[in-house]
Amino acid sequence: MAKSFRTTLDEQLNDPDFKKEYDALEPEYQVIRALLSGRKEKNITQKQLSERTGINQADISKIEKGNANPSLRTLQRLASGMDMSVKIEFVANQQSQLRNA
Repeated sequence: MAKSFRTTLDEQLNDPDFKKEYDALEPEYQVIRALLSGRKEKNITQKQLSERTGINQADISKIEKGNANPSLRTLQRLASGMDMSVKIEFVANQQSQLRNA
């Protein structure tokens, strides 16, 4: 029987080099999750969001697939199209928190 994606990912995360690269992508995953959950919460399609923002639907699709690196201005336009706003935080790295403990 084939392994599940989660099982394979868990195995790969044991490799420190893989984990470092995977963790480095987390901010991009957060943007993707925020956009997808915002659209779901507002019950709108990519096309509807495109019409509200003037951002091409194909570009919204690229962002949601992780194939684009949107600017802050683009994120603000997308958020506005969902009657939302963008919130950005700087937080201490886990390693910094451990050193200061």
